[in-house]
Amino acid sequence: MARLPVSNSNQSLGEVHESVDVTTGKKGWRRFLAYIGPAYLVSVGYMDPGNWATDLQGGAQFGYKLIWVLLMSNLMALLLQGLSARLGIVRRRDLAQANREEYPPVVNFCLYLLAELAIAACDLAEVLGMAIGIQLLTGLPVLYGVLITVFDTFLLFYLQKLGMRKMEAFIIALIAIIGGSFLVQLVIAKPDLADVAKGFVPTSLNTGALYIAVGIIGATVMPHNLYLHSALVQTRKIKSDPHSIKTALKFNLVDSTIALNLAFLVNAAILVLAATAFFTTGNTQVAKIEDAHRLMEPMLGSKLAPFLFAVALIAAGQSSTVTGTLAGQIVMEGYLRLRINPLIRRLLTRVIAIVPAVVVILIYGDQELDALLVFSQVILSLQLGFAIIPLIHFVSDKSSMGQFAIRWHVKVLSWLVAAILIFLNVQLVADSSISAFAQPGHVGMKILIVVAWVLFAWLFLVMTFLPLVHRHRKKANMNMHSEVTPLNNLSIPKVNTIAVALDFGPADEKVIAHALAQGHTHATYLLLHIVETVSASYLGASADDYETRKDQERLQWYASQLEGMGHQVQIALGYKNRINEIVRIVKDVKADMLIMGAHRHTGIKDFVYGATVDQVRHKLAIPVLIVN
Repeated sequence: MARLPVSNSNQSLGEVHESVDVTTGKKGWRRFLAYIGPAYLVSVGYMDPGNWATDLQGGAQFGYKLIWVLLMSNLMALLLQGLSARLGIVRRRDLAQANREEYPPVVNFCLYLLAELAIAACDLAEVLGMAIGIQLLTGLPVLYGVLITVFDTFLLFYLQKLGMRKMEAFIIALIAIIGGSFLVQLVIAKPDLADVAKGFVPTSLNTGALYIAVGIIGATVMPHNLYLHSALVQTRKIKSDPHSIKTALKFNLVDSTIALNLAFLVNAAILVLAATAFFTTGNTQVAKIEDAHRLMEPMLGSKLAPFLFAVALIAAGQSSTVTGTLAGQIVMEGYLRLRINPLIRRLLTRVIAIVPAVVVILIYGDQELDALLVFSQVILSLQLGFAIIPLIHFVSDKSSMGQFAIRWHVKVLSWLVAAILIFLNVQLVADSSISAFAQPGHVGMKILIVVAWVLFAWLFLVMTFLPLVHRHRKKANMNMHSEVTPLNNLSIPKVNTIAVALDFGPADEKVIAHALAQGHTHATYLLLHIVETVSASYLGASADDYETRKDQERLQWYASQLEGMGHQVQIALGYKNRINEIVRIVKDVKADMLIMGAHRHTGIKDFVYGATVDQVRHKLAIPVLIVN
């Protein structure tokens, strides 16, 4: 299946689009390594500071009980990131671009706002994580650390100048720092492997565990990563033949599997570390990153562990900053087709994230930062359905994906994952809404909750079922025109009589000219006009008012001019109902064709002036030529 070329204006991440050429004659490991990179940029979103907060709380409060949630989230992420990569490789469209092509503007605008909200929530986690990491390492107040994070916006600007491969190498180096730090900490902690293994067995979740579990899912399966992956795979320049596409899909699957499993190991290490250091020692109330850092030395008996913890936290925040910026650029350009300087885009995103962090710090101090981190991950999770459902629709569509549309078993599994995620989110939001309604007063808040439910339900239904409607219409249209019949009878029928409806306006000359082009000199032309005066409405052909006589004279004048050119002409006046009279006259003279002018009005003007053209052509079995 050949791909259509993508114009520069529609390229995803145009600065680095197809900047890595994998079409050269590399073989073996060298060929595979050319594809390696995009999944690692995606994977940093699966180990950002937001994950730390949810993993630490999950491990401290529930021990190893939620490891199976991490594993399930990782498997979901692997499936969904594979679908995202497939969309980008096969269609050369990122998720935002595909949404723009599929949905109407109002739906796209809502999806754009939700995507921006998810990116802002993710960036909030990165800001807080970086600031907390700086505080743990240097002792600098968190508020100052938050303000310092503004300056890392220049990092992406510099990395983009170095090129895509240098950016990927930088991210992989940060991932190595994070993974190495936690590996050393786990060796120091010495967790009970038998208890860890029990955490892989699914168990029921109470309200508190469900909140953390949804946060873990939101921190693991991030909606903005689906936008990001579908664009990053397009940094590889591949050929458009099926074999090259299959190769790209295979290598990207391997890339995603390795990268996301590394992210799972990091998340599992954080949760296991928290469970070993805090849950098993009775410190189940440790819910803050700062407390975890402070207690690591006495609990684990090592000064190295808290140092590595702070270094890994800064590396996680910094790596996520880069990918968050790229996701924001993809969303803005894909939905709005608005390209702005990446540095300005980064500054805007970072300022939006800093504001709530600064407000919380100024009002509550540092006490609520971890709660804000977990809340940001829950917000991410709530956006998931609005990214997953369109993605599944797109990669299931055989008309656009061809032979690379997902198979039925993958489709069933994808919808099952979407259903689980949506169910967990709806249950969480429903519990919160019920709690809010149970409280007395707060009428305005309750109205706002109801309105939000209605809007989200509308958007969800449109987003879910509109692609199915479009696909059904497309299929019906294909079925309607699927049978190709041979053109065995192309004899051109002879037109003997052409009826020409005139309204004595400026278009008459054009209408008559088109009539002459159809019949030339051998046809007879019937010039007709409908008199619509009051007397004509009542008296019909017996009317003899001034306008009727003038209409007769105009027809005679047209006829005499055409006869002077050698044409055979007849004239006829109709009365009363315009539509019925045109049809009657045409049938009476047994015309072979009718030519009439269009008034070019619709809607209310049709009601005022009458919609002649459509009604006339439906009542006649002969060709009707409409002249605009």
